[in-house]
Amino acid sequence: MADWDVIVVGAGNAAFAAATAAKEQGASVLVLECAPQEEAGGNTRFTAGAMRFAYDGLDHLQRLMPDLTAEEIRKTDFGQYSEEAFFDDMGRVTEYRTDPDLCEVLVTRSRETMFWMRDKGIRFAPIWGRQAFQVDGKFSFWGGLTVEALGGGPGLFAAWTKIADREGIEVRYQTRAVSLLFDGAVVTGVRVKNANETLAIGAKTVILAAGGFQSNVEWRTRYLGAGWDLAKVRGSRFNTGDGIRMALDIGAMPYGNWSGCHAVGWERNAPEFGDLSVGDGFQKHSYPFGIILNAHGKRFLDEGADFRNYTYAKYGREILCQPGHFAWQIFDAKVVHLLRDEYRIKQVTKVSANSLGELVEKLEDVDALNALETIHTYNACVDTETPFNPNVKDGRSTKELGIPKSNWANTIDQPPFVAYAVTCGITFTFGGLRIQTNGQVLDVDMRPIPGLYAAGELVGGVFFNNYPGGTGLTAGAVFGRIAGTSAGGVVSNQ
Repeated sequence: MADWDVIVVGAGNAAFAAATAAKEQGASVLVLECAPQEEAGGNTRFTAGAMRFAYDGLDHLQRLMPDLTAEEIRKTDFGQYSEEAFFDDMGRVTEYRTDPDLCEVLVTRSRETMFWMRDKGIRFAPIWGRQAFQVDGKFSFWGGLTVEALGGGPGLFAAWTKIADREGIEVRYQTRAVSLLFDGAVVTGVRVKNANETLAIGAKTVILAAGGFQSNVEWRTRYLGAGWDLAKVRGSRFNTGDGIRMALDIGAMPYGNWSGCHAVGWERNAPEFGDLSVGDGFQKHSYPFGIILNAHGKRFLDEGADFRNYTYAKYGREILCQPGHFAWQIFDAKVVHLLRDEYRIKQVTKVSANSLGELVEKLEDVDALNALETIHTYNACVDTETPFNPNVKDGRSTKELGIPKSNWANTIDQPPFVAYAVTCGITFTFGGLRIQTNGQVLDVDMRPIPGLYAAGELVGGVFFNNYPGGTGLTAGAVFGRIAGTSAGGVVSNQ
């Protein structure tokens, strides 16, 4: 006889969405988390909490954020983000490789899932500090990203744990799932290990929501390729692919972009794994307003190709490919006020100078002469006739430059000058398990595995090569809710 109706493996955003949805179906729910309570929450606690979803305008946002004041509304252009725009962004940034069925579910269920989260007690706020600049006295949001969970990732995790406690969902910390109980036909529970013992816990259904394999250095190198063992890990040290492995061991189908991942520009001297006291602060995402140089003192990418929401998740890979696996982001005084708060933390590798010649000499491990020549050449190619506007792709570009800068090209000529050292920080991996649109895991013969569901970063097929910012938490909540509803529904129908 099963000990529980539903077991959820993992304790991040996707896992708690699944657990809460299963509880709505009347199921008894147990959440298993391998981390101790003080480190629990997976990658969710390391995010800034941004969530991308389709909305038609202010009415939808006010339903999510009923405490918006009249003054906040007056001074802000929130715009809209249609389902069509969301589909276009998902197609464009994944090179149209995103699974069409999963993508449709993600986009069309995004708004209702946000409303569901709000109804459960999760609060949201506009992302003024990171997604809107004030131009002519009015804030304007850009890049299809407007809302974040109140308190960022830590606030979202705290809200979910409060909901779980209120709903009577048991969470067991420092309890590592090591394998699925499988009789050859049906998943019947999970074998777990804690500090004292290994034991089997029976369940009518199991939902895997334990994240990707980004913290498994051996898997990173095996699947992402040479050099990925040298990347920093942005988030939880516990996301080692255990959920994926357990499912593959019983014949689940691997799916998606196993050689791809979400990886960003990250503080060069950050620790091996994420630090909860710093959270997302090690990221460095204001590069569209400056230039990036490698160890040879050369630019190697188009910093202004698109809004950072659509480039940051792939530019970490570009930095990892550079000599020494690092780069320097360079800005002048004209744009320093636009830099995000993450540039002002204490744990940052920064140099400043009152002349470009002095600055390049301070860029550790960089060819200073080449760097100075690169900056002067870049400055000479900037189209200064086109107005600069950080809220739109302004078309202020470079001319006759080998690697163009397509938008937000400003000359670097006004002191003081500042530079920040970055490396590659991997967020999560794109390869994982194949699921149906109801969240059930498929086997290698494309047949549903009875009793097994999945959600979150360990689901493959949603993202390829790149990622629209803020979509990860949304996907986790959408597919977590679906998996929980499906798993709990199986129980209620028995």
